[in-house]
Amino acid sequence: MTDSAQPASSPPGERGLPVDWDLASRTAGRLVQPGPDATPGEAAELVRRLRADAAVAERHVREITGLGYGLPLLPADVVDRKAWAAAAVSGMAALTAGAELPAVSRVTRSVTARTAGLQIGSVVAYLGGRVLGQYDPFGGDPQGGRLLLVAPNIMAAQRALDVPAEDFQMWVCLHECTHRLQFTGVPWLREYFAAQVAELLAVMDASSGSLTKVPDMVRELRRRAKAADGPLGLVELFQSAEQKVVLDRLVALSTLLEGHADHVMDAVGPTVVPSVATIRDRFSERRKGGGVLDRALRTLLGVEAKVRQYAEGAAFTGAVVDAVGMAGFNAVWTSPETLPTRAEIADPTGWLRRVAP
Repeated sequence: MTDSAQPASSPPGERGLPVDWDLASRTAGRLVQPGPDATPGEAAELVRRLRADAAVAERHVREITGLGYGLPLLPADVVDRKAWAAAAVSGMAALTAGAELPAVSRVTRSVTARTAGLQIGSVVAYLGGRVLGQYDPFGGDPQGGRLLLVAPNIMAAQRALDVPAEDFQMWVCLHECTHRLQFTGVPWLREYFAAQVAELLAVMDASSGSLTKVPDMVRELRRRAKAADGPLGLVELFQSAEQKVVLDRLVALSTLLEGHADHVMDAVGPTVVPSVATIRDRFSERRKGGGVLDRALRTLLGVEAKVRQYAEGAAFTGAVVDAVGMAGFNAVWTSPETLPTRAEIADPTGWLRRVAP
């Protein structure tokens, strides 16, 4: 149930984040839990179907979105949890490799790198049991990136939701193929995303993670957990004005990409996924679920904020498509200046007035 993943990069040098990426990869591989029970025949059949469904799904996404005309139809990699974890760490290492950060001593950097490697590996292991798929624009094919489908997680989610396996597999493929077409069909998006991440890292305040702020962070988490707008990830709790500008751009972009993909996976309708309405209802409820510990971890990791992004981004996409059609919505991909701001995500008519009056 596995395709090999690229190994993580070597331990850090003088550039990039001070993270021992090899240690992060080993930690994630050691901590990630095994997948659900499946016979060799069931596993092989799932891999075959997911590879076939990805190709069919991308054709549907191209028809719905108008993206990707003339581009080659690339395959998907079907992986297990450990292979996804290795690919995720490798992708993070590649994305942050060129970051310019304040100089520190070699001893400090080495200690920090090891600690960060252990922490990142633990987080990736936690996510490795939940991620259904992922598009990595910086891995695999230089032009097309790498689309990963995590077979054991798709099987586990389908069983938990008690929905038709063939429908659910296609539904997941539609979401991930939309992400691939966003980056391959919009020529400037990959470089723009990488530049925003690099800028955020460059303006990070070294004191923002100070232990002296831990009590304030705990109080703020409690306050936001009780607030109507829900919790946010720790990265948003303490940031400078400069950081907020860059982070707002990244949050707006991520919300757009996730919401657009959610809109597309439902827009195919029952002719492609007969049980699409049932899957959406049950899957949305599942996103809200989990025990107390699971919800706490999701809050700390920003996963709760990610769940909100799906709904907010889908609402933005749906409102714009209803108003001007998908062709009108595609004005969003014209340039970085036509992307919605974080405020416009909640105000699609404001975006329309600015971009498509």
